[in-house]
Amino acid sequence: MLEGSLRVSLQDASGHAILLYRVGPGESCVLTTTCLLGGRAYPAEGVVETALRGLLLLTPLVEALIEGSPAFRRFALAQIGDRLADLLALVSEVAFRRTDARLAGWLWERARARGPRLEATHEANARELGTSREVVSRLLKELERRGLLRLGRGTIELAPGASTTLARLAGRDVAGFGDEVTDGGSEKA
Repeated sequence: MLEGSLRVSLQDASGHAILLYRVGPGESCVLTTTCLLGGRAYPAEGVVETALRGLLLLTPLVEALIEGSPAFRRFALAQIGDRLADLLALVSEVAFRRTDARLAGWLWERARARGPRLEATHEANARELGTSREVVSRLLKELERRGLLRLGRGTIELAPGASTTLARLAGRDVAGFGDEVTDGGSEKA
């Protein structure tokens, strides 16, 4: 990809989705590359987030570049290695970290990058975190009840000073704020 951003997600039959990774400038979609080389169907969904400009390489050219260009081979394998590490971190987060802590960390990271007003629906937040909209909605309402944020239609606005509390809640050794909320059995105590 030369310019823009692409979100790669996996969706199950019931409509629940999880963000696998984003592809930005200077990167390639490694799932596309591995499916192309392995002759498999693309199992995910790529959604354009911002206008894209990139290169489309057909299978014979990719195969020739992998075989004949050490620089391209190193690029492709480095991209695959980096994404595999990212995906292992994602599996660890989803499997071993409480949803409330993941949400607090997600809010904290986004606020640091974009400011206290975040534009995102509960459904979009759920996709990012790999959980259901209902769980995200309950957890966000609890944060709102605690005075840490204000919910609007498609917006979340953090209260002054909320970042410190969110950072603390995102820590693994801090008691959570959503103990009673379960996410299909994947909630960790």
